[in-house]
Amino acid sequence: MVEDRVLIWRLNRGDAAALSAVYEKYREDLLRLASSMLSDRAAAEDIVQDVFVRFAGLAPTFRLTGSLKGFLATCVANAARNQMAAGRRREAAGLDEAMGLASSAVSPDGWAIYSERFAQVRRAMAELPVEQREVVTLHLYGDLPFRQIAQWQKTSIKTVQSRYRYGLDKLRSLLNSEVEE
Repeated sequence: MVEDRVLIWRLNRGDAAALSAVYEKYREDLLRLASSMLSDRAAAEDIVQDVFVRFAGLAPTFRLTGSLKGFLATCVANAARNQMAAGRRREAAGLDEAMGLASSAVSPDGWAIYSERFAQVRRAMAELPVEQREVVTLHLYGDLPFRQIAQWQKTSIKTVQSRYRYGLDKLRSLLNSEVEE
């Protein structure tokens, strides 16, 4: 994206406003990505902050070779994966934390509906095997192509596509069974 290339050019020249613009542009997407992987809004915020602090340190020499959002999403996903691998178990995000993800333009009744739906999706995502959850999250929230996810997971594109398909099928099944109850 041309806008991202301009921001990187400005970052390389020490423009602090460019870093702020990148942060504002991608913050919510990266928070959703980390929250989906960890089921913890506070931990997700910490990870996104850490990624941006490290990104700021790279700014003078950073060279964009692909998608800036994809690069940042990969950094966030790696940090979330490392946190999960370290055995830090987190509580599921509460209703108040989930509300921070919804739009302020939504009515109070809409908030209740969105909050309940968010909680249902969060619970269903938590039931997916880790590999499927990573693929679904990286593809849907991180906008990463299957090829990049396959490189990241050190597996074939076909395996990643299968994990995505099986993950979506299981989500549909879990969400449909919750609706029927």
